[in-house]
Amino acid sequence: MKILITGGAGFIGSHIVDRYIEEGHEVVVVDSLVTGKKKNINKKARFYKADICSSKLEKIFRKEKPELVNHHAAQIDVRKSVSDPVYDAEVNILGMINLLERCVKHGVRRVLFASSGGAIYGEQESFPASEDHPLKPLSPYGIGKLTGEKYLYYYKINYGLDYVNLRYANVYGPRQDPFGEAGVVAIFTNKMLKGEQPIINGNGNQTRDYVFVEDVVEANMAVMQKGVSEAYNVGTGREISVNELFRHLMEITKADIKEVHGPGKKGEQLRSVLDYGKISKECEWEPRVSIQEGLKKTVEYFKNNM
Repeated sequence: MKILITGGAGFIGSHIVDRYIEEGHEVVVVDSLVTGKKKNINKKARFYKADICSSKLEKIFRKEKPELVNHHAAQIDVRKSVSDPVYDAEVNILGMINLLERCVKHGVRRVLFASSGGAIYGEQESFPASEDHPLKPLSPYGIGKLTGEKYLYYYKINYGLDYVNLRYANVYGPRQDPFGEAGVVAIFTNKMLKGEQPIINGNGNQTRDYVFVEDVVEANMAVMQKGVSEAYNVGTGREISVNELFRHLMEITKADIKEVHGPGKKGEQLRSVLDYGKISKECEWEPRVSIQEGLKKTVEYFKNNM
């Protein structure tokens, strides 16, 4: 199958590209390289440097005619979305519309969309949150992801474009960028290995559902041939506080640092944890990598690639 993946030079996207190629698929990567890195791109993939908002997308689709599109290109920083909601909407909403217009025009059969379970549910009313939890995003980033899901429904009803929304929990692992504002595991790991002081935002009691990138890749594979248009949570069902995560990483890195707290950040929810029962039942997927194992693999990667 010919698959076009946006954001294929990024943290999650590049791992999915590797897996697709391993399975024998023909893969086309579209990435602006604003946050993605060329070194992440599998040499067997065909690469186009292009922004999803750009008119270049039309030429790429006309030439490549992919059967499936996996959409991971995005503005991924919740805090940046709060400080610059216009830019967030330009990338995550208008960019997606541009992409979906190309999909319809050029006969794409199916879209897999990297949505966000953490951001679109907002402050949870039940724990863990299932897919039918109320949708009350607290940030422009969450609003953008939810809007993307609504547009996919529109294109399904009006043009027959099948889709799957994968609502990710907090994904971590090798290749995650340690220099941005997002990705606490990468940020903490990088600083601890360098002997620098990480700062915990707020009191550190805020919780997240941390899912290892290898498990996320397998979730993408599990839903690839699914015949219906659905939304699936991709998480572990386990809450871990930032303080707990910090202590796990201190133990693994053997860092000689203190637990220092700074001010909390706007747009961040207090608790987030996802129920993965639906994807487990319907697609036979479940997370396999424990937080301890995943953090060890992540630390090892950063040690070897600093």
